[in-house]
Amino acid sequence: MPDLSLGQAIIFYFIAPLLTLLFWVVLISVVLSWLINFNVINPRNQFVATIWRISSTFTEPFLGPIRRILPPLGGFDLSPVVLILLIFFIRDWLLLQQIFPLL
Repeated sequence: MPDLSLGQAIIFYFIAPLLTLLFWVVLISVVLSWLINFNVINPRNQFVATIWRISSTFTEPFLGPIRRILPPLGGFDLSPVVLILLIFFIRDWLLLQQIFPLL
């Protein structure tokens, strides 16, 4: 790999991993909400409550604006799907801009 500029290094080693981490937190939050709603795990369990609180704290600032724009579709919340698609788009676009800067 050629030498990276400071901006490229920040994107490769800081922003892209943070977006990947955000993806995993959103995924954990979605799966945890399903498990809680289907009574598979008890939300009163201290460990479950802590994981739920941490994942909600990190995802709500991103999911809230999407929920305000997206119309409600029955009982389904599609905002995590939209957020995951946005995360992948932004991450891949940033990395692609570093490989092909003229696009």
